[in-house]
This record gives sequence, structure tokens and C-alpha cells, in this order.
Amino acid sequence: MKHIRLIVLALAFLGAMPSIAGAQGAGIEWDILNQEVVELYQAGKYDRAVVVARKALEVAEQTVGPNHPNVAASLNTLALLYDTQGDYAKAEPLYKRSLAIVEKALGPDHPNVAASLNNLAGLYDTQGDYAKAEPLYKRSLAISEKALGPDHPDVATSLNNLALLYDTQGDYAKAEPLYKRSRAIVEKALGPDHPEVATSLENLAALYRRTKRAKEAEPLEQRAAKIRAIKRLGTTCQVH
Repeated sequence: MKHIRLIVLALAFLGAMPSIAGAQGAGIEWDILNQEVVELYQAGKYDRAVVVARKALEVAEQTVGPNHPNVAASLNTLALLYDTQGDYAKAEPLYKRSLAIVEKALGPDHPNVAASLNNLAGLYDTQGDYAKAEPLYKRSLAISEKALGPDHPDVATSLNNLALLYDTQGDYAKAEPLYKRSRAIVEKALGPDHPEVATSLENLAALYRRTKRAKEAEPLEQRAAKIRAIKRLGTTCQVH
């Protein structure tokens, strides 16, 4: 089973913040540090990324104050890095502080609040604390649907993650329609050969396997494999 939660939303969250802050943002140095963090994260250099992310947080706090959305973005990114490395004790308070800032600064129904909720929910989900994760996922989904519309990719992400929560607990009847709706959204919004479509297909196929429906799983697995192969081929062509 695969979550789409943290990478997609945290990096999107980070990218959205400067435009929200406008002329009152944390400045060029902050932007440059953030870009370096993204590159280090994508390269798997998490320890170095943490160092740079801490510097970005320091710059944001000094430039715009402790309660600015840019600070929330830096907190979220630093939390993501700790989360990725399994250091949940460090990640949780950063996610919570980021959420508190964006709720106060941008309002409770802003898409970045949904992103923060989703990431905090993912932290609890990873640790098996489903009772804490579920209401956060649900609130994230509701905000995204209201703010972005029912067919936005962020809605698909929330649906996928809520489905995974139910799937992990064996509540397949709740998980299946959420997987299906998530898949339909990403296919329409991102195209039939997007890697997130493959993820949706794989998650739904895995559910079919667990519920003894191999014949339904096989065509989804085959299609996902073709999408992954197309992606690998494209990457190889770019390298050469």
C-alpha cells in the first residue's frame, strides 16, 4: 500500500507560501534555502536537508516573525524531513505549530490548513494511531473539497489516504469507494499515464487481493506496471 501524503503535500505547501505572503515574504535567501532543501530531499540527502531547513526556519522567523505563513512552511518542511527519517517525536510538534500558524493566519478553511492536517494525520497513521489520524484526514478532505472543488488532485490525495487508513484496519467496504473516487480524479486531472494513477491502481489492486478478488486485481496491476515502465523509459531518455 502506498500513501501519497507527505511528499506531494509538503512540497506543494512549501511552493504555495511565497505567493500567499506576497511582498511581505521571508525573502530571497529563504527561497534559495527552500529550493536547496527540495533538491536535497529528492536526492535522499536528509541529514543535510535538515541542516538547511533549520537555517530556512531561522531566516523566516527573523525576517517575518514567528507567526507568519512562511514560518509555517519551514516548520512543515522540517517536520517532513524528521517524519521521513522516522523521528516522529521531533516531527509532531513542528507539524502542530505549523498547523496553528496557518489556521490563524489564513483561516480554518484554507487549502494549506488541509495540507497541514493531512501531514499530521499521516504522522499518526504511520505510528498506527488511527483514532487520531481519521478525524484529521476527514477534516482535510472536507476543506480541500470546499476550497478546491471535488475534482482537484489534492482531494484525490485525501481520499487515497483516508482509504488507506480504512484498508489498513481491514474496513474494506469503506476503503474501496474512496480508492475508486481517488483514481477517477487523478486520471481526469493528471492524465491516464501519470505515476499517481499507477499508485491509485496499485492500492485498489492490493485491496482486491486482500479480499480474494484476484481477477479484478490483475488488470489494474498490469496497467500500473505499464505506467511505471513508461515513466522509467522517459527518465532513461532524459538521462541520455
